[in-house]
Amino acid sequence: MFVLPVNHPDTAPLRVGLLSDTHGLLRPEAKAFLRGSDRIIHAGDICDPAILDELLAIAPVTAVRGNCDQGPWAGRLRWTESLRVGGVLIYVLHDLAQLDLDPGERGVGVVVSGHSHKPKVEDRDGVLLVNPGSCGPRRFRLPVAVGELIIAGGRVSARTVELAVK
Repeated sequence: MFVLPVNHPDTAPLRVGLLSDTHGLLRPEAKAFLRGSDRIIHAGDICDPAILDELLAIAPVTAVRGNCDQGPWAGRLRWTESLRVGGVLIYVLHDLAQLDLDPGERGVGVVVSGHSHKPKVEDRDGVLLVNPGSCGPRRFRLPVAVGELIIAGGRVSARTVELAVK
């Protein structure tokens, strides 16, 4: 788990559930993990708009379009999103290789991405880079995973969790 101090201390902890690359499959294990989130971020390759409705039944959702999101429904999604949660500016995109800004210069504390299906948390020059991995169909031998941010007391922590799936 990585922890990053932020400039805006909030007293109540906030939990942001993270997922990506569902590819049309929202597993019950992923939904169970996301329960209790104050907000959910989906980093693209949703592939079925019904997944967004299921997530909205849990918490408010911010989602971006991934390279596999096609059709009229996907046109309402942007390729990037920015949101502020508990004083932390979070930037969301599907493919980290397409990051076209310097997050540190823009005051971004966390960048959430997907695409690689590989869960990872990295502190790069004071910015947390989080890829929750894929919680949809298993790809190769990569884990089925999700992630979370906990924002509290002027700090943000991030972790990924491998789901036990059948």
